[in-house]
Amino acid sequence: MDLFRLTVHEAADLLRRREVSSLELTQAALNRISSVESKVRAFVTVCEDLALEQAKAADQRLKDGVATPLTGIPALIKDNMCTDGVRTTCSSRMLENFVPPYDATVVEMLKAAGMVMLGKANMDEFAMGSSNEHSAFFPTRNPWDLGRVPGGSSGGSAVAVASDECFYSLGSDTGGSIRQPAGFCSVVGLKPTYGRVSRFGLIAFASSLDQIGPFTKDVTDCALVMNAISGYDPRDSTSLPQPVPDYTKSLVPDIKGLRLGVPREYFVAGMQPGVKDIMDAALAKLQELGVEIDLDVSLPHTPYALAVYYIIAPSEASANLARYDGVKYGFSVKDASSMWDAMEKTKQHGFGPEVKRRIMLGTYALSSGYYDAYYLKAQKVRTLIRREFDRAFEKYDALVTATSPTVPFKIGEKMDDPMQMYLSDICTLPMNVAGIPGISVPAGFVDGLPVGLQIVGKPLSEETLLRVAYAFEQSTEWHKRKPPL
Repeated sequence: MDLFRLTVHEAADLLRRREVSSLELTQAALNRISSVESKVRAFVTVCEDLALEQAKAADQRLKDGVATPLTGIPALIKDNMCTDGVRTTCSSRMLENFVPPYDATVVEMLKAAGMVMLGKANMDEFAMGSSNEHSAFFPTRNPWDLGRVPGGSSGGSAVAVASDECFYSLGSDTGGSIRQPAGFCSVVGLKPTYGRVSRFGLIAFASSLDQIGPFTKDVTDCALVMNAISGYDPRDSTSLPQPVPDYTKSLVPDIKGLRLGVPREYFVAGMQPGVKDIMDAALAKLQELGVEIDLDVSLPHTPYALAVYYIIAPSEASANLARYDGVKYGFSVKDASSMWDAMEKTKQHGFGPEVKRRIMLGTYALSSGYYDAYYLKAQKVRTLIRREFDRAFEKYDALVTATSPTVPFKIGEKMDDPMQMYLSDICTLPMNVAGIPGISVPAGFVDGLPVGLQIVGKPLSEETLLRVAYAFEQSTEWHKRKPPL
């Protein structure tokens, strides 16, 4: 048996029965990383010594009977979440040598649950991108076709799970950065409700849109990780003071009687015919399971979501990234004639082209004379989009769309056309604008390339999303397929 191929819940069962140790699981994962990492490039940092040390501590916890379902399970953390004593780069030259003095709340919670941390995952620089090609270090490659992108910005986190280099991982989602790579890599990815999971210690891109969530091999594992990372955090002013349910209790295969809507605006012009065929097959499967499906749902403000997102997100990025001035921490240019020259050169050489592009967009949108025309108007349309979703959820338990209108595209294919790259997130970013949860589950393949099914719900309806996703998963075999590495 290849231990690295186990799911979290399978590995936890073996650990509980003392049939395998955390040290053995961790060594199996590290061996797998040694075997395939040169092909996929999912890791920025591998923490071999730390992982083995944490595995030994986890084995002692298991022996003492104080384990959780995640104790001793090797995991990977996206490299924009602070990890005490472990380099956190955001895949940027600006933070290439930054070592945080504290853990993000989610890392604290996973450590308390007995996590074994294998390392930090590659990403688009400062989480800005849809392909993982914007990492300052190297692009991550899709394990289903090494010549194609894995999606972004959490590409490394998705690829590591799909390639069995870890048992689960954490990513962040600002406009689709969990769900889109989950769809492109044929794994499960959940963006929780805004405020459900603490953002404390997440290095900010766009503060009103960012949310942390899990990548897993199946829906059961997703529920287990959500149990561990959800909850109120007083250190995050946007954290929701709501009780956390046991998400595993929603994993029932019976979804008879649920009402699902299919918004026609998400079947966008440019959707690949093969993706539409898979969507049709997925909807037919859900109908077989007893749900009512309405194909005549309209969310008319959807076409404006892309413009709203690309005003709000760069505006917030412009404000958040102003702190990287070469003075307090991070990359700093020394050979400058003045303080202002040093700050200018630090940003010039420390940030990559996509980050600079978004800072300029945001600074322009916030500038005097343009604030009302762009940023304020975008916030007003954001309210309209949120209300539109609210009205839809008065009638439907959830909405169903494709995760992405296309299969994974070739590396380099869209790098010279930012607008085409931005359109990759057309099916996912409205949920961030509205602050609602969404999950992507494997739904099939087009010419050997993965396609994801996205299920979207009202705020704090993760239980419903997991229930629908679990029922669909259990009635199909897509999640059991492995890439040909």
